[in-house]
Amino acid sequence: MMPAFLTITTEGMEPEEGGPAPDRILSGNPRFTTWNAEESDGLCAGIWEATQGKWRIVYDEWEFCHILSGVSVIAEEGGETRTVRAGDSFVIRPGFRGTWEVLETTRKEYVIRL
Repeated sequence: MMPAFLTITTEGMEPEEGGPAPDRILSGNPRFTTWNAEESDGLCAGIWEATQGKWRIVYDEWEFCHILSGVSVIAEEGGETRTVRAGDSFVIRPGFRGTWEVLETTRKEYVIRL
């Protein structure tokens, strides 16, 4: 049986490497590293890191984010542009469309509800 308490960490976890789909990249060569700590019952949680670049984003899921380090700019299509940095927490709701631009390599904790 798995323990009921799970620590979110990168230690001892094999990360997944990737990046945005090539047709979504607007500038740079952003690369992603993801440590998925939990994936069950329509919920995912872990740590994600991205290098510099800008790409289009479209959210079909709900996501809570807490920025651990770095600086990014998230711009909503037809809406506000927000700069997020270490210590910031926010939710992106389904239907969000816009861009994510990493100015300084950004690491976040996330919880996604599919």
